[in-house]
Amino acid sequence: MSYRILPILSMSVFSMQLLAQATVAQSKTEARIDRAPLPNTKPLLWTDDIASRMVSDVDQFLLRKLEDSVAKRERYWKRDFSSTEAYDESIMPNRKRLAHILGLRDRRVKFDDPELLSTVHKNTVVAETNSYRVLAVRWPVIREVYAEGLLLVPKNRDPSGFVVAIPDADQTPEQLVGLEMGIDQKSQYPRLLAQNGYKVLILTLIDRQRKHRNGRANLTNREYLYRSAFELGRHLVGYEVQKVLSAVDWFYKESKPNHLKIGVFGYGEGGMIGLYAAALDKRIDSCVVSGFFGSRQNSWMEPIDRNVFGLLKEFGNAELATMVAPRQLIVEASRGPELKLTGEGGAPAVLKSPTPKDSEKELDRAKHLLAKWDTKKFFRFVDTKEGAFAQQKTMRMFHRTFHRTHRTSLNIDRFQNRKNEFDTKNRQQRQIAQIDRHNQWVLRESPYIRREFMKQLNTKSLQSYKKSVEIYRHIFREQVIGHFDEKLLPFNVRSRKSYDEEKWTGYEVVLDVFPDVFAYGILLLPKDLKLGEKRPVVVCQHGLEGRPQNVVTGNHRAYHDFAAKLAERGFITFAPQNLYIFTDRFRTLQRKANPLGKTLFSVIVPQHRQIVNWLKTLPYVDSKRIAFYGLSYGGKSAMRIPALVTDYCLSICSGDFNDWVWKNASTRSRYSYVWTGEYEMFEFDLGSTFNYSEMAALIAPRPFMVERGHSDGVAPDEAVAYEFAKVRHLYASRLKIPNRCEIEWFDGPHTINGKGTFDFLHRHLHWPKPNHVGEK
Repeated sequence: MSYRILPILSMSVFSMQLLAQATVAQSKTEARIDRAPLPNTKPLLWTDDIASRMVSDVDQFLLRKLEDSVAKRERYWKRDFSSTEAYDESIMPNRKRLAHILGLRDRRVKFDDPELLSTVHKNTVVAETNSYRVLAVRWPVIREVYAEGLLLVPKNRDPSGFVVAIPDADQTPEQLVGLEMGIDQKSQYPRLLAQNGYKVLILTLIDRQRKHRNGRANLTNREYLYRSAFELGRHLVGYEVQKVLSAVDWFYKESKPNHLKIGVFGYGEGGMIGLYAAALDKRIDSCVVSGFFGSRQNSWMEPIDRNVFGLLKEFGNAELATMVAPRQLIVEASRGPELKLTGEGGAPAVLKSPTPKDSEKELDRAKHLLAKWDTKKFFRFVDTKEGAFAQQKTMRMFHRTFHRTHRTSLNIDRFQNRKNEFDTKNRQQRQIAQIDRHNQWVLRESPYIRREFMKQLNTKSLQSYKKSVEIYRHIFREQVIGHFDEKLLPFNVRSRKSYDEEKWTGYEVVLDVFPDVFAYGILLLPKDLKLGEKRPVVVCQHGLEGRPQNVVTGNHRAYHDFAAKLAERGFITFAPQNLYIFTDRFRTLQRKANPLGKTLFSVIVPQHRQIVNWLKTLPYVDSKRIAFYGLSYGGKSAMRIPALVTDYCLSICSGDFNDWVWKNASTRSRYSYVWTGEYEMFEFDLGSTFNYSEMAALIAPRPFMVERGHSDGVAPDEAVAYEFAKVRHLYASRLKIPNRCEIEWFDGPHTINGKGTFDFLHRHLHWPKPNHVGEK
């Protein structure tokens, strides 16, 4: 996280240091203990790094889920093939869900015509031939966001059709019409369309140029805008789809008098945008997708700005193709854009061109889904043998969808007049700034959206509150965190004694959770446990790149052995290993989970549910007194896990609580994750659903506490106080249980303070404070 415990170290070095500290401390202990298992458990014989094994096994679990998603998509479809009208009606729910996950939330601006861009010294006409003019234009999309590009207008004739041309992200409209170098003339299809009478609007996309943001993470322009948008329920892809659809709005109005058709033609990133647009809007009569169409199962490897939460639950490219049908779809298997992005604070990525075989296989899958129709009438496939896009065969096919009886000229006219200078860099910066400003506007509006979202909470009594909050818990579990529909396995407990200290004994414990998923942690048992006695448990959660051992021994500067200190006070404690360790290895798990509508916590939550279920079976555990206490990423866990694992009787969030949506989405604050290497941190649509006060509402009416050091780099005090005030208001004013909600401010850094929180645990777990305990 951006408030790393050792900010001067890379996370890989940090992880190695923590492992080394834990290994040295544990090896000294292991040399003098017998390694015996807990009673009624099997011996734990693993000798490898269990945390590393956990991450690897969960990786296999998620890969299997991605593979299984293809066959499971049909449950979301109820296609009616009785007529075109019935079919469109039957897939309307799918269109609505696609629009939602793409972030199409904002109403488009109505406009009469695009605006011509010119100055005193610069003419509107960029270039012209005998048959058409090229104009620099812009048009409004949403609020203050405009699309910009080039408009090709036929001379001395009415248009014969309308086309939105969408280049790849790293291509400019000027390149696509040959006014700048970079694209072979044979692929400059807008020129060919314009000289054959089409009015063509070429869209500018956000490019993939990289730069250090706020002097920190090296992000592409696309990832930079994606981060804030994703947190706020929007998406860069969605904004660009909106730009296409706003162009379609204009073309549709223009086409009405003569009933002319509208098409989209996209290459690379533009092919993806065009396919989404055609799937959503049936006003688009024909769509060409070039250099993009293929299986999406490995989309987690691609640039993260393509990450659409929940996409693969319901939509692969084949399913999107069925949403275009029975309108025309031409899949051109051309050589698509390719690149490799190293991390440097941004998400590592590999973008590969789909092979012709992969493209054809995915289109065949679409044909199979529409087996009741004759798909030859509307699906076309062009194999370019991995050649350039917009080949002659493709152009003839595209033209015939507009004019079946007309032949098309394939000879490209030369420009007679043209400008030699184009301000593409400033145009790109304008486009970036407009989307960024819109994201920040959505951020400012988000508290009001969340207030409206949470208005169904009934606080008239604790009983009515507990009933009404379950609706929100369901939304949080299913739509925000993500829930795997898997039954928990039998515990199959394996354990070994790993610590034998003066006041407590420690056991490493492994539990089965799902196939390929296990839970692991360290159980500390006070030595003064009496026969038949049942004691409270505190689950003590480490932070980013941490391990259970770090909260037990070694006096780590952040954790101060708080699990052991609580055991010395008579509590049973359990320190779980959570998944957020090994930098890109665990962040890649988030990348694999997101397309399934899942997150890291989709796995961590059932791990904790299994831990709690097992703890409740132990004869010395009071099942009603199991608490959660976490620091840093463990504090992030403290907001999410007890919200869903309701057997946790209270939660303490240390070193993490703040205005979480602001921290993830702000491009003004130096505390923001927009500037950091934590590319997995962004959670879709928290802006309109659950900030930390809303997550705390899912914990209520159970006791909840925040531990906050004034010099903690998570956020400034005022951001913490602002968000906590809403939680305090819920507990104290609306639910009338002020004694269950506290915050401790202390003069210190990102660390366990262990004073007010320990008192909170003693009080709410009904366990007496010892007469004398050593200070840390």
